[in-house]
Amino acid sequence: MEIVFDKINSTGKPIDLSVDGVLLEGTLQKSGYHQVTLDATLSGDIDLTCDRCGKTYVYKTDSKLRLKLSDLVSEDKDDLDIIEFLDGKIDILHILQSEITSIKSDYTYCDDCDNDDEDFEIEF
Repeated sequence: MEIVFDKINSTGKPIDLSVDGVLLEGTLQKSGYHQVTLDATLSGDIDLTCDRCGKTYVYKTDSKLRLKLSDLVSEDKDDLDIIEFLDGKIDILHILQSEITSIKSDYTYCDDCDNDDEDFEIEF
């Protein structure tokens, strides 16, 4: 799902996209001449693998997402929440897939391992 950067105005454009059971729902709103703010909620179920025991489990996410989107190269090194779309089109699918990948790449434990303080060792 791509939205032309120049079509976003200050009243906000609603967005709604679902991929692999995860829903991104919110608004895009112009916040500067070359900047748009994405204010959204990320919700749904993501299949993760426990980094301790290797068991696959379902992680439920329900989090706020606020990002700045720009159609120019950003000079601000202090703000890491800026995504640049230099072709003039905002790719909502890319943002959603990036957020899912970010959650999957975290170091996570299933509920059984998260509540277990014992030393863990598996022999193969």
